[in-house]
Amino acid sequence: MAMGLEAGDYGAFMEKFELLPPQSEQQLPLHGLTFAIKDIFDISGRVTGFGNPDWARTHAPAAAASPVVLATLAAGATSVGKTVMDEMAYSINGENAHYGTPTNPCAPDRVPGGSSSGSAVAVAANLVDFALGTDTGGSVRVPAAYCGIFGLRPSHGLVSTENVTPMSQMFDTVGWFARDLSTFSRVSNVLLPLPADNTAKQPTQFTIPKDCFEILGSLKDQTYQILNASVAKRFGSEAVDNRNLGEFVSNNVPTIGKFISDFSKSEAPSVPALSVISYVMRCLQRSEFKANHAEWVKTVKPNLGPGIRERVYEAITSEDGPMEDFHALKTEFKSALSALVKDDGILAIPTVPGSPPKLRMDAGALENFRARAFSLLSIAGLSGFCQLSIPLGVRDGVPVSVSLVARHGADRFLLSVAQELYETLKEETKKAWSSSQSSL
Repeated sequence: MAMGLEAGDYGAFMEKFELLPPQSEQQLPLHGLTFAIKDIFDISGRVTGFGNPDWARTHAPAAAASPVVLATLAAGATSVGKTVMDEMAYSINGENAHYGTPTNPCAPDRVPGGSSSGSAVAVAANLVDFALGTDTGGSVRVPAAYCGIFGLRPSHGLVSTENVTPMSQMFDTVGWFARDLSTFSRVSNVLLPLPADNTAKQPTQFTIPKDCFEILGSLKDQTYQILNASVAKRFGSEAVDNRNLGEFVSNNVPTIGKFISDFSKSEAPSVPALSVISYVMRCLQRSEFKANHAEWVKTVKPNLGPGIRERVYEAITSEDGPMEDFHALKTEFKSALSALVKDDGILAIPTVPGSPPKLRMDAGALENFRARAFSLLSIAGLSGFCQLSIPLGVRDGVPVSVSLVARHGADRFLLSVAQELYETLKEETKKAWSSSQSSL
């Protein structure tokens, strides 16, 4: 419930103000909680800045507020301000050349993750109880992982994106962050629609694909072993399925054959089938970004920071490519993944391919990291499935996380599995890390 002082807010906030919940005689579900809002959500009478001063300068104050902001206030929470984001939501780093880079409270020498950087930092630094962000390519999951907190990308289309500046509508989702599972669940209960069938289900299968963990380049953080041990302990070893996801995708997504040979020569740790998934998603995303924002960029010629400028201009000048094949692959991939996890299965993967990059990392090394990151992030992105990033703790000075993914629409099931598994995950993490420390 604390609100950071100007000098001590870790650079998370663009603007501080208070939006109060309605007076109510009854105890509202988010009563007493404070939250922050990414600078991509409309608030009546305020300019939505989309992370860039030229955008703020050329846009009028919003006429209406995001339904998600209104729902959160109506549930009893108090907003304390808007947070810094990557310009035009076009990065997963969290660095902003105009407003500064929010400081990662978990690892101050490393990036906080973007594009919802300020929202994640505000939560991780204990400045607010929870925060709103958006996730198109990874913009909630990445900063959640980098800052050591919980972050949800809901099923695509499940939570309203009305009065939220679009990046790419085919993939845009509204998500949120919290430090603890109890607060996270309170917020989720308000923002996720109630399912038609509210029966609690037990997961019958956990797919924990080893090839996805090999993208980390090293298994020394032991997340693969921790997940396997935790699921076996909580749900039984028969629930664990370690099949390779890349092989499954190659065998069940026919259109992938048109692209796979271009992605089979990488020397970095990679899964070629997932590299194709990432490529297709990024092409579709770029095409929509161009349709949304090319005219504004060409007319205004905004001052964009390094890295963002190149990406934005590449998007607005690029050819779209074989869109029919891209859409076919998207449909096939969602169908294949649905067949894999079924109604009551879970896919467990790394959220990101290792430690958060250091601030001002070499561009070449950063691009390799981004490529591996998107091959993991595009699994939920291209399928539209829900994904929850779960913090395991800090090891060797950097936060470590894992993610659980469930079918489209199974968001409440996903959260219930996370609640059931979390204590065991913490126990197994402590056991694995203390054992490896003692053997050094």
